[in-house]
Amino acid sequence: MKQCTFIWRSRRQLTPDTWELVLMALNSQDTAAVTAPGQFVNLALPGKFLRRPISVCDWGKYHLTLLVKEAGEGTKELVRLPPETELDVLAGLGNGFDFAPETVGPAPVLVGGGIGVAPLYGLAKRMLENGQSPRAVLGFRSRADSFYLEEFAALGIPVLPASEDGSLGVKGFVTDALNTLPDCSYVLACGPTAMLKAVHALPRLTGGQFSFEARMACGFGACVGCTIETKNGLRRVCKDGPVFRKEEILW
Repeated sequence: MKQCTFIWRSRRQLTPDTWELVLMALNSQDTAAVTAPGQFVNLALPGKFLRRPISVCDWGKYHLTLLVKEAGEGTKELVRLPPETELDVLAGLGNGFDFAPETVGPAPVLVGGGIGVAPLYGLAKRMLENGQSPRAVLGFRSRADSFYLEEFAALGIPVLPASEDGSLGVKGFVTDALNTLPDCSYVLACGPTAMLKAVHALPRLTGGQFSFEARMACGFGACVGCTIETKNGLRRVCKDGPVFRKEEILW
């Protein structure tokens, strides 16, 4: 974990309530704190007591890309900050995905639901750089709520969307889309708890990693406010996760 200052540089509206934000680092050591896809940052906002945890979508030597869904007063203010605002950031929080070939196998599937799509983009890029061939199943409520499909497609990986109302891709949930794939035994998933639980229950899966969304106060394990029960006892989503392996998850 590293506490540092980033400059709020630009924003792009993706859907009525979802935004892409780009933050610029003052030096490369700040972004170097992010070492694995699936980690998150914790942002201090002017006038707010608690920080806001946001998954890292992508990162480079001097920038962080974040996808933010307006879920409350804090995130609504975050996406409307004036350009060049300085933000106090705790970077490199949590444990990300382990995408080593010997872990995920030859044909892993990245499964995202809603804003859970965010960390999977950076994951897909690193897997491609590592010579791997991931596929992506991305679920949304409708076509109007979808985002980042073009960005995933530009990476050159197969992308299968799903929408609850049938306006985009497979009608239904990500589980319906996964069931259309001829070979799907290992997933790397991020999304709402109900989605993760449904994917976890698929009998065809032999393994997987699941990134949990949770309300957090400190973001680095001190307050124990985001604890979940696992087969290995109580675990903190912010410190021990947010990514947990399939075999240790209890519902």
